[in-house]
Amino acid sequence: MASLNCLKETLGLRKAKHLLRRATFSYTKEQLDLFASLTAAQAFEDLSKNTVDALQAPFDPQPIENPDGFWTLTSKDPNSFNSQGRKRSHVAAWWFYNALKSNSIKHKLSFFLHTSFTVGKDSGVGAATFFYDHLRLLDFYALGNIKTLATKITLDNGMLDYLDNTQNNKKNPNENYAREYLELFTILKGQQIGEDNYTNYTEVDIQQAAKVFSGFKKQKDRAGNIDPETNIPTGFIEIEQHDTNDKTFSSAFANTTIKGRSTADGIMQELQDFVDMIFVQPETAKAYVRKLYRFFVQSKWNDTVEQDIITPLAQLLITNNYDILPVVKTLLCSEHFFDVGDGNETDNIIGGIIKSPLQLALETITIFNVEIPSPTENPDWYYTRFFQRFLHNAYFRAAGMTLFDPDSVAGYPAYYQEPNFDQIWFSSNTLIGRYKLIESLILGRNAINPNSRIYTLLDTVVYVENNVEADLAKNPNTLVNTIAHLLYPEAIDTDRANYFKQFLLEDSDDFYWTGIWLQYINTKDDVDKLTVKTRLDALIKAMVNAAEFQLM
Repeated sequence: MASLNCLKETLGLRKAKHLLRRATFSYTKEQLDLFASLTAAQAFEDLSKNTVDALQAPFDPQPIENPDGFWTLTSKDPNSFNSQGRKRSHVAAWWFYNALKSNSIKHKLSFFLHTSFTVGKDSGVGAATFFYDHLRLLDFYALGNIKTLATKITLDNGMLDYLDNTQNNKKNPNENYAREYLELFTILKGQQIGEDNYTNYTEVDIQQAAKVFSGFKKQKDRAGNIDPETNIPTGFIEIEQHDTNDKTFSSAFANTTIKGRSTADGIMQELQDFVDMIFVQPETAKAYVRKLYRFFVQSKWNDTVEQDIITPLAQLLITNNYDILPVVKTLLCSEHFFDVGDGNETDNIIGGIIKSPLQLALETITIFNVEIPSPTENPDWYYTRFFQRFLHNAYFRAAGMTLFDPDSVAGYPAYYQEPNFDQIWFSSNTLIGRYKLIESLILGRNAINPNSRIYTLLDTVVYVENNVEADLAKNPNTLVNTIAHLLYPEAIDTDRANYFKQFLLEDSDDFYWTGIWLQYINTKDDVDKLTVKTRLDALIKAMVNAAEFQLM
């Protein structure tokens, strides 16, 4: 039986890997060793700390002769800066670096919120500063309250631009944001039961919601309106453009009437009344829990999981007034999450999700201790050369993920499109991009769009010296298995280990590797290191690009 009972025993390596992969974007051998000795509850307590970001704000090192620098920290009109597309990529680079340096679940939940309240950074969010503020809003509520975020997001300048609500006026209504708010961001459709009528809402409800949202406008400068709770700039209410009439909703919401108001405070109360009406519906809680389950556990589930996991977690979300952490803690500490609640520890939860390109990049960089350029010491190397030109423009696109800019407001198909879901990440169209990631890190050059430096280098020899005990490193069998234990969700069998071992041996016997490794260890000679590195490069490429590493 699927069980939400908290796992009591210490995690051990297998379960520690599972939790860290699902709960964070980054982890190291040191973290694995620590978490293997903790219980699930202890580990989650550590992961749920609200860590301070490594970078306060994004930096634009261009133009070279007079860099725009920390442009988001000024009160200037966001559109007064040139090269907005470049700056939006630098905002993504800022978020990426903070996720890379974080040992908290915060950035994983922040990205989950991005998949739930989608904007496209290059397809409608507006100025790069608005995108920065949008991500800060998601980060702020990543460990907090979904319902509060669902209220604040309406005044988010990036969202106002992206879904056109800044153009929504009482005499010229724009229903775009209202439609997506119901269909994608909160309660979802449910089954269609008639023309313009779904289980959870009707077209009438969209029309009435648009009236609630009328008059909410984008604030072009960043000094006019600051939210007192988040300290983030927001849009504003243009009272004359708000529909002050009462709004009556359908039977899906018990024919609730929200009283129209004509002051800024009154209009905000209308918004709160509307959000309360949406979030009191049990289906809203179930919608978020199903998204959480798909994001953290697996894409598909049966009626037993719906009854024993989804339904009680939805009630827990309601009980906690939509605070997200109690639900995520219960789920990620559960016997079910660790594959023990059903008595079968070999089913498809552990190792059952294909990594997103974002997960693959961050995890590869951290598990191999790759030193990327410092955004403070070498901002051009980090923001322009490493992130924008390599990761943003080459890797992510080739791997099928335009980071923070999905094809539609529905988000990335891997999180909603039946029947394939996360399998969409791995296809003939994305394979080369994924495989070229580790090659690029080892070469120190962009292997997708060749001949450009990426200003970082994975030294496989140093990695083995620092992460594999000496007695294990000299034996090709124990070396392969030790690395596999760090990289893969499950242990590999002898046949698989022998397959990988051949990348070290070059059709020779085991003593070939032992000999060249010990010779390098004894001499530390550059020529000996090159011999060893050639074999280790081949091994690491093969192991990272194997199916086992593509899974989490």
